Amino acid sequence: MSTHRPPARQGRRLTWPWFLAVAVAYLAIIQVTGALIGVDTAGAKSEFPTTEAIVYNGLIPIVLSVVFGVAVVTWLGWWGEVLRYRAPVRRWVRFVPVAMLVAAVLAINYGNLADQSASMVLALIAMAVCVGIGEELMFRGVGVQVFKKAGFSEGKVALWSSVVFGAAHLSNAFGSGSQAIFQAIVVSTSGYFFYLCLRVGGTLLLPMLVHGLWDFSLISNGVGTDPKTSPGLLLPLLLQVVLIVLLLVKRRSIEPAATAGDATDACAPVEPAPGR
Repeated sequence: MSTHRPPARQGRRLTWPWFLAVAVAYLAIIQVTGALIGVDTAGAKSEFPTTEAIVYNGLIPIVLSVVFGVAVVTWLGWWGEVLRYRAPVRRWVRFVPVAMLVAAVLAINYGNLADQSASMVLALIAMAVCVGIGEELMFRGVGVQVFKKAGFSEGKVALWSSVVFGAAHLSNAFGSGSQAIFQAIVVSTSGYFFYLCLRVGGTLLLPMLVHGLWDFSLISNGVGTDPKTSPGLLLPLLLQVVLIVLLLVKRRSIEPAATAGDATDACAPVEPAPGR
């Protein structure tokens, strides 16, 4: 009896310029769908004053983007690689997802949510879950794999997938104007934190969870006809600053010693000399 096994399927190839085109299509789905079916919220005190606004301005466009992301990964044949990521980090990096989860839970505006209808809260939860799934599938799933398969070092995979993630949020300029530029810069750093969540968990499910809860806590302060910002909103903002400083200081001790990257890589540590 032959023990020969056919080679494992490698999936299709996607170069990074084509990935940028895919990311643009992903964003276009959200923006165009929102423009076609969106509810006018001009003059409202919040972005999502009603359940209808959440569903038509956010949930439906984002669900369609998730479907697109699922279709892309399925077409590429990358599900195994996208869902599981083998690139361990030092133990201290576990602080990143733990701190983000704790800050997100504490930052949820429970008082504002209690004043809203059950349907609005459920719609908000559904939207946040879909944001976590869709954006992580596209940027920490497909994006990370694209740059890794292109031969980028681990640090450059983290850098460029995060930059593209931040740049993608420039599409919000259609609704929020020039402040979208600042948002894109901030989101790029968040993208790096989500990338570290992927490294820590070894699965895309962890950054999906962290991302969804993180966004839910932030958006919970801006729903309803008369939203009141919770003091807890300061926690994610402060943590963002703390994580940026911490990772800048300890950027060379993120990788395990045995897999340290190129010393020229801004996001990776210096590689030890042989026999050292």
